[in-house]
Parts: sequence; structure tokens; C-alpha cells
Amino acid sequence: MSDIITAIAPVNIAMIKYWGKRDEKLILPLNDSVSATLDTNVMCAKTSVCARPDILENEIWLNGIQTSFSNQRLQNCLNSIKAIAREQQSVNEELLSWNVRICSVNNFPTAAGLASSAAGYACLVTALARLYKVKTDVSKIARVGSGSACRSVYGGFVRWHAGVQADGSDSIATQIADSSHWKEMRVIILVVADTKKHISSVKGMSCAVKTSELLKYRVQVCAPTRVKQICEAIKDKDFSTFAEITMKDSNQFHAVCLDSYPPCVYMTDVSHKIVEVIHKYNEICGAVKVAYTFDAGPNACLYLLEKDVPEVLSLIKHIFPTTSDDFIKGLDAPTTHIDLVKEIPMNPLEPNLLKYLIYTKLGNGPQVITDESHLLNAQGNLL
Repeated sequence: MSDIITAIAPVNIAMIKYWGKRDEKLILPLNDSVSATLDTNVMCAKTSVCARPDILENEIWLNGIQTSFSNQRLQNCLNSIKAIAREQQSVNEELLSWNVRICSVNNFPTAAGLASSAAGYACLVTALARLYKVKTDVSKIARVGSGSACRSVYGGFVRWHAGVQADGSDSIATQIADSSHWKEMRVIILVVADTKKHISSVKGMSCAVKTSELLKYRVQVCAPTRVKQICEAIKDKDFSTFAEITMKDSNQFHAVCLDSYPPCVYMTDVSHKIVEVIHKYNEICGAVKVAYTFDAGPNACLYLLEKDVPEVLSLIKHIFPTTSDDFIKGLDAPTTHIDLVKEIPMNPLEPNLLKYLIYTKLGNGPQVITDESHLLNAQGNLL
């Protein structure tokens, strides 16, 4: 019997977006992307795996529900790890012949544009690599599960290189700087909706590649320049440049979605109101204090420095009032509130347009847990 292996892995939020593939099967992107890895103490995927002779077929359970193992990406990840194990002779052939049981949970909404698949696949390949005792760059294998999952393999700031090789061998993630490099960086996620989005990222990307003229210009001109600039801004801890590039790239990404035919719409009226609030706040401050970015969903991710968190939280709670007693989740929120009502020329909106906020910071890559808090018992059954 194999041991029960359990791992946790982080969410990552991209500043320079990945949207569009040059190879659908291998999940090779059209352009490089850059992201920040978030703290697993606040948001993470957790996965337990085991292999046993009495498991009749490969099984996967997601958030307590058994899901079909027929997903090709899932099979590709498992088969890739097993192939490396055979090559490295890291485990015996008997273990490789047994089926696996996988149990995975997220502590945040799935398929709502919060990078759940990235955390999930990074977590899966980390656990499988330990199960089969392989030594390899797991970012390549995570990429085959979900493109942006390769970025969740590292902490801090991460760059996913699009690569040029047809086999995808050079399409890997590398770390720009670890989570301790820019300790003052904070993240506030504004959850507008935590339901499944109407148009999947896979479908939206495919449509954009086929129909968007703007995407071609983005890939050839904008993305390479922005990647270089934001990597330099991260190394220099130049927040103003970092923030401006982040917002411009988010805007262009959603412009590409609208330029697709038929258009893909991920942002909502509330999303656009958040954009308006952030720009007005920065204007009143006379400096870029906050950056927004939106993935393929309505939820906003705000990047800001720790010193500005109390004021920004105060602003958000004023413009987006709530009746919830559990509105701010994650890290302990600062208690100092500054009244910006007189300075911001915006009235409060109707209550509960935001479901809740997640206040967090940058964090590290996946970790194998050794504290026995598995999702499977010693017999490999669900707890």
C-alpha cells in the first residue's frame, strides 16, 4: 500500500494575463504571463492521494463530490508523473500498476474566476510527485493540467515563459522574486459573485484566438513589453509602474474578450464600478496607490501596499455597504478607519453588491503536509 500523501497549493493572480494558446493539447500560451502567488494560510487547494491494489479504478473527489476521471488533462498529469517514475525507477512497478484515489478541496469558490484550477492542479502534481518519489520540474506537468497552474508551483512573483519549442519543453514557470522580496505588498479580493461563470476560460480563449484582431496585436506588441517592464518594477519595488501596467493589462485582456466574436463578457456593472472607484481614489491621492485586475470573472483583485490598506478598506466599505457580519475574510484587517466620504465624490451604492472581501498577502509555493491532516484515512477511504 502507498502512503497517504497530502499537499496544499496556492492561488496565483496574474498581472500580465495568459489568454490564448498556440497549442491546445499541450497548453502552450501565445505570450508570457506574470503573476503573484497568494498566501496558502488564506486561500489554498488541499489534495490527498494514495495508490492501492483494492481501488478498482482511478477516482477523484472534488469538494466532496465524485467526478469523472475521464478528463484528459487529469489523465495527462497522472500519466506524465508515472512515466517519469518509470524512467527514474523511483518506485517499483507494482505501485505504478495500482489505481489512485484523489481527494481535493478548495477553501474558496471554484470556477468563479478565482484561479481554482491553477491551485488544484499545482496541488495535484505536487502530491503525485511525492507519491511516486520523482524529481522533476513539476511546473511543466501542472501546465498540462491547467496552464496557469504552472505559476502556482512557485511562491512570490512568477513568470510563465511561453517558449518556442513545439513540444513545450521550454514553456515553464520561473520565480522572479520570492514572497519576502516585497513584504509590504497586500491583496484584497472583492468577491462580486462566487457562482460558476457562464463562459469557461477554455471556450473564451479559443474564441479569441480564432476571431480577435486585438489579441494578435497584444501578443506581438503589448505583452512582451509589459512583461519586461513589470519584471523590472517588481525587482525595483516600483509600485506606481507595477500598478499602472497591471491595470492596463487587465483592461486590454477584457477588451480582447469583447473583441472576440461572439463577445465574451466576464465583468459586470459592479466590476466596472470598482474600476471607477479605484481610479477616483488614485486621482484624489495624487499617486497610484491601488491597482485592480480582473481575471475571467467579475471579481476584482486589488494590489496595494500595507500602509494603504486601512484607508482602502474604509473606502470599499463606504461605497459598497454590507449587512454581513463576516464581510472581511482572511488576514486580520486593520482597525484604523479613515473617513474619505467628503473627498470621494461618490455616494454609497445599494447594500450587498459585494458578497465579501478576502484580505491576504503574498505567499509560498506548494507544500507537502506532514501533520497527518489528510483527506483520506489509512485505508485510503474518504474521511
